[in-house]
Amino acid sequence: MTDGGTGRRPGEQPREQGAGQREGRPIRVLVVEDDPVAADAHVMYVGRVPGFVAVGKAHTGAQARRALERTPVDLLLLDLHLPDVHGLQLARSLRAAGHHADVIAVTSARDLAVVREGVSLGVVQYVLKPFTFATLRDRLVRYAEFQAAVGEASGQEEVDRALAALRAPGPAALPKGLSAPTLQRVTGALREAAEGLTAAGVAETVGISRITARRYLEHLVDTGRAARRPLYGQVGRPELVYRWGPGR
Repeated sequence: MTDGGTGRRPGEQPREQGAGQREGRPIRVLVVEDDPVAADAHVMYVGRVPGFVAVGKAHTGAQARRALERTPVDLLLLDLHLPDVHGLQLARSLRAAGHHADVIAVTSARDLAVVREGVSLGVVQYVLKPFTFATLRDRLVRYAEFQAAVGEASGQEEVDRALAALRAPGPAALPKGLSAPTLQRVTGALREAAEGLTAAGVAETVGISRITARRYLEHLVDTGRAARRPLYGQVGRPELVYRWGPGR
């Protein structure tokens, strides 16, 4: 795969320039995400990883196509559920149009058939929602290491090492007592509540206790995926309202 139409192979630079750079410049990332809050968070996440720069964001497939016509891009951070097109359909049309940017797919879907289809379209990694900055950072660093592997392999072991860079380790464990399925349901409830929810509101929506809801909400705040604010005007201590989006 060549780099931005220049004819040069990605990663062709002295090793001391860093795995996350191509010929002395950062890897350029276009964030494609329909949720504006999530898009801003992903742009912020990309900007925090050395060797990467977010060159723009798009909320639809049409916006992504226009952005790619204007700006050289090395990597798409691509939400698969866009309002105007499925992410894999977008990836397929971009390939047909001659765009060669790699893709890290961001999705809540767990259909392995979709994963297999994505491999043939340049999807090099999948990140399942909800995810933390640490998870995305790991995927980006591994992508950069893969791109930095250049030259001719001395044997099978070196080929295996290059491919292994893209293979993520097992998912980071959640705090004791929290489960991924419940976290996904709490996250979904919060994302759909534009004005935010209290722990009691999440408990009612998801079908868990208020104390359990608060634990999941506090985990989202601790990992930077939600923010909280006090709700005044009631007797006693103010109640906390949680809202999806990076902490401020």
